[in-house]
Amino acid sequence: MITLYTKDHCPFCSQAKALLEQNDIPYEEVNIIKDPTAKQFVIGEGHRTVPQLYVKGKLLVEGGYQGLSKLPLETVKQRIEELNAN
Repeated sequence: MITLYTKDHCPFCSQAKALLEQNDIPYEEVNIIKDPTAKQFVIGEGHRTVPQLYVKGKLLVEGGYQGLSKLPLETVKQRIEELNAN
């Protein structure tokens, strides 16, 4: 399952959630404003923006929503499977 790191009032976060929902890809949303540990994780991984998408602690795609939206659906699903297998 994808862990989607977001914050309130973030249009790219809303677009990422919509894209995942439209394609029946399950995710868990973690709001970095409400969860300081999650915020530290995102910063510690070198990110300065959200959304960020992780599977089992590994980055799914560079570039948040924009990176996700450029990938074909099958590639996204394949990466999720690969990351879940490790």
